[in-house]
Amino acid sequence: GLKEKLLAAHRGGIRHVVIPKENEKDLKEIPENVKDNLTIHAVSWMDEVLEIALERMPTPVLEDGLSGAGVVTEKVGEEKGSQPSTGLNPH
Repeated sequence: GLKEKLLAAHRGGIRHVVIPKENEKDLKEIPENVKDNLTIHAVSWMDEVLEIALERMPTPVLEDGLSGAGVVTEKVGEEKGSQPSTGLNPH
């Protein structure tokens, strides 16, 4: 479970861990000395993981080989202002 994984990260010298937002409630089981030495990022979306894990967000490459910087697209059926679809189940 989460406790074992965070203890392993702590022992391995890992400083940042990403966990699903739904597992935040389980942090109460983690010893304070372990939590104090970790930066725990609770996320709901894959986009959040990428922001944490990557130094910079990649620029998509379009089929014609040009950079997609500044290009905004929407998926059919996706409402404006809604969370972007990552294709992954956030659970």
